[in-house]
Amino acid sequence: MDALLVVDKPAGITSHDAVARARRILSERSIGHLGTLDPSATGVLPLLIGRFTRLAQFFSAAEKSYEGTIRLGFATDTYDSEGDPTGPTAPVNVDLSAIKRAASSFLGEIEQLPPRFSAKKVAGIPAYKLARKNKEVELKPVKVRVERFDVQAIDGDQVQFTAQVSAGTYVRALAHELGIKLGTGAHLAQLRRIASGDFTLEQAVTLEALQELRTQSDNNVQNLAELVQQVAIHPRKILPQFPSVTVNHETAGLISNGRAVNLPEFSPAKQIKIFATQEQLLAIATRIAGTLFQPKVVLK
Repeated sequence: MDALLVVDKPAGITSHDAVARARRILSERSIGHLGTLDPSATGVLPLLIGRFTRLAQFFSAAEKSYEGTIRLGFATDTYDSEGDPTGPTAPVNVDLSAIKRAASSFLGEIEQLPPRFSAKKVAGIPAYKLARKNKEVELKPVKVRVERFDVQAIDGDQVQFTAQVSAGTYVRALAHELGIKLGTGAHLAQLRRIASGDFTLEQAVTLEALQELRTQSDNNVQNLAELVQQVAIHPRKILPQFPSVTVNHETAGLISNGRAVNLPEFSPAKQIKIFATQEQLLAIATRIAGTLFQPKVVLK
């Protein structure tokens, strides 16, 4: 089973848990996700299945879009609602315009300090494991980019927002830093990822829907694979920044063996998707020179 599925991850499970469930439902061991979501967060979690896991390297820089709620009044040690308060609750005496101004100060390229409770490695150990043992966690700021951080409304101590950020940005760290700027303290109360790169909630299926497909297939793996393709992203829509070309049987054989091929009918591009049929993605190839392309990843 080779596919790219967009799953709507529920709250209360890790991204790893979501992958594990998908493995059991689909009877497919080779599954990986594109971009971790915190356990309390929901929404878009793209899954690469089967040989499509080899495509993961091409998705690493995808931007993410979110909508969520920030609670003002106190910060937590995890920067979200799962953590413990780091101080007493402060009164919230800020208006919407002040919050909007504070949020706008984060736009552009910024240096962000990852949360202590995060998967960032410290001497090879995830920071959250050290934090849970109350050990010193020394994390270095990383450069991230905030394309959009829009505050829509405030109701009491609840702030509704949307954000579009570069890969590697911690939205809960934005919430924490917003609280510092406002002088009220803050933490991320709710988060939903609405897009990851080119993938959106409109394309997503729930784990329950996948289980229903399993039931419809009568536990027949071949039937299940065909049903999954109906809800998977069409291969032609995967990595849309790469042009596509369909090759004949002879050229497909050369590519399957890792041979460089000339594609004279195709205009020069740095990387392209090569198809054996309308739906069968055969390889991602890199242009060596002129019309000569070398397969970089072969899916056969």
